[in-house]
Amino acid sequence: CLNLKIHIIEPCGFNLHDTRFKRVVMDYLGFSKITRYEDYNKFLSKNKRKRIVLMTTRAKKHYHKFNFKKNDMLLFGRESAGVPERVHNLITNKLRIPMKKGVRSLNIATSVAIILAESLKQTKLI
Repeated sequence: CLNLKIHIIEPCGFNLHDTRFKRVVMDYLGFSKITRYEDYNKFLSKNKRKRIVLMTTRAKKHYHKFNFKKNDMLLFGRESAGVPERVHNLITNKLRIPMKKGVRSLNIATSVAIILAESLKQTKLI
């Protein structure tokens, strides 16, 4: 509903063909362009000129202290495991959502909403 492009890099943490997934997103599928990639290398080859910003609980910098740009690509890993270590090591811009100590993490939908709100506000795309 925010008119954003969604890029999904396999292996994905959820089955896009699952009937439960389709039921949850059916009202929104027509409003977003979804591009799927076989793996991270294919994603990189198609998006060489984009700045990739990784959201990770392992980052030191908080998202609200980062200057987002209009063409940034925000990368979120699996809820259960984040992104693979190799991918984590390749990315320079890593951000986190500050949370209370001892709390594991937020779910992916909540994390995406928080970060998108800040990035869209900063870039005046809302």
